[in-house]
Amino acid sequence: MGEFCPGESSHLRVEWRIKGTYGNGVSYKTEVSQQARSVFMTETSNSPRFSPYQRLKRAFHQFRYSLSYVDALPQLALLGLLVGVATGGVIVLFRLSIEIPLRFLLPAGPESFEALSVEQRWLFLSAGAIALLLLLTLVDRRHRQVSVGHVLDRLYNFQGHLPTTNWLVQFLGGVISVVGGQSVGREGPAVHLGAGVASRWARWLRLPNNSRYTLIGCGVAAAISASFNTPLAGVIFAMEIILMEYTAVGFVPVLLASFSGAAICQLALGTAPLVEMDQESRMQTLLELPFMLLSGLVIACAAAAFIAIHVYLVRFQHWPIALRLSLATVLTGVLTWRVPEIMGLGYDTINSALAGELTLKLLLLVGLTKLVASAAVIGLGVPGGIIGPTLVIGACIGGALGLIAGAIYPTPTAGPGFYVAIGMVGMMAAALNAPMAALVAVLELSYNPHLIFPSMLVIVVSCITTRYVFGFQGVFTEQLRSTGRSLDFNPTLNVLKKTGIANVLDNRLVYLQRQLDYDQAKNALAGLPEWIILDAGDDQHSDKIAMRAADLATYLNDAPVEVLSLTQPIDLLAIPARRLLLSPIHETASLWDALEAIRTSRGEALYVAHFHNPLSASIRGIVTEDAIKNFYRI
Repeated sequence: MGEFCPGESSHLRVEWRIKGTYGNGVSYKTEVSQQARSVFMTETSNSPRFSPYQRLKRAFHQFRYSLSYVDALPQLALLGLLVGVATGGVIVLFRLSIEIPLRFLLPAGPESFEALSVEQRWLFLSAGAIALLLLLTLVDRRHRQVSVGHVLDRLYNFQGHLPTTNWLVQFLGGVISVVGGQSVGREGPAVHLGAGVASRWARWLRLPNNSRYTLIGCGVAAAISASFNTPLAGVIFAMEIILMEYTAVGFVPVLLASFSGAAICQLALGTAPLVEMDQESRMQTLLELPFMLLSGLVIACAAAAFIAIHVYLVRFQHWPIALRLSLATVLTGVLTWRVPEIMGLGYDTINSALAGELTLKLLLLVGLTKLVASAAVIGLGVPGGIIGPTLVIGACIGGALGLIAGAIYPTPTAGPGFYVAIGMVGMMAAALNAPMAALVAVLELSYNPHLIFPSMLVIVVSCITTRYVFGFQGVFTEQLRSTGRSLDFNPTLNVLKKTGIANVLDNRLVYLQRQLDYDQAKNALAGLPEWIILDAGDDQHSDKIAMRAADLATYLNDAPVEVLSLTQPIDLLAIPARRLLLSPIHETASLWDALEAIRTSRGEALYVAHFHNPLSASIRGIVTEDAIKNFYRI
């Protein structure tokens, strides 16, 4: 007699419809057919034959298994909250690892590199370069890949598996780079750290591959939120740059993660703003709009130059690390001879520009020097961030434009502080190809709604000019392209990668022996199974084969007399039927994993085994290529 699998008699069929929009504007609608979704729930965790530990373990497996479904919003929200707390703690540690040494080493605060003598600056840069060299020579080339570009590559090309070694290199390398006075930021490393925390959680808990995408978005949002103290900008950055789509299932967990990351940061480091902006500054007259348009063009040129320098030097990543670090150190040292303001994070320079304390000459000098130094040293392999430098560059260029506007306009203008904020918005938007994230970040930093109207014009002009005049799609995309790593933004493939295999798992099956009599076959078909599973050999570890139950039913309708009289057994491998050779796949796989497994294995379909014993005869369900292809419909 054949043995029915748990839930085989359930014929529950639920239709789920999902609508969303990708970052490139492509909309999609997905209809998911789920059959007998309660199959795992029938393995009740409060059965008296299980110990409390076993019940807890099985309950957690229920939770983990449910993440494969497309509507797992409550589960992802809970995990997003936990990832946000963990990421917030890591970012606080990262920031303290930078601020505490600098408070001790610098004479007037953690960003007062300009107060050092020329010899002291060279000492900082040289010591940092030596420490970086020691760190990077301890790991091989593939583990030196860090930053936002590395996160995007691992997310879209490696199912979100971020190596721990790269994560550690990013943490230590980011600290050494900033403390050593290199012209880099801390937000880029923070993005990698947040994504790494989420990936580590997913691996530790053995979560389905499809859930990694949302969790990494949660980690990135929490990291940006904790770095800038801008929770909403963290959400927009994660959705716009990392996940590249907006859906309710993705948005809510990311929102919770960003909130918890900001809360942890504020509890540990306080609520002081990153920069001091005037909340009442505003554009004085509409006559400034033509100058705003011109400002967008100037900022686009600066963003294009930044990307071009960075991408050009990224091509030399095959050079020895000692040579590249030496070049980065010498370049920074020479530039800081006259412009020490480019060392470190540079947020004190932004505050000085906002306060109108810098001259036109100094603003232009700092902005252009920072542009060259940051683009070059990061391109040469210094493990620092790009986001912070773009804000400093934009602030200096915007401040300079504000002084020029005040000099040429006959009527009062908004003032240099207002243009500083405009410059930050435009530069970040154009360089990162993140218009919404840039706009929201500056609004959260300034609490000034008067920035919205002119910022929109500057963002549109700078982004369009950078993309269509200079041909750059953002520094992270260009960085990956220059190193031969491309991101596949095919909407269909992305949906398959972000959907668990449970959504197309067909559990309407019965497990039978190869030979059985007529009565056993009729009893097996009484539960109305769709599939019959049998072993190709004589033991339960042999190849598994699936055949349609309808083929057996057809055979029984015209069965020979010997079969009807029970004198001759039915050989399921001998009757007319189409049989599919099954290959195993883990229940954490995504639909993309399943499709690739079918295409590369010798099997024609896949089976997901019972989680306690993957080699046992009891299997959870099967997946066919047709089921995967029919899952996604435009």
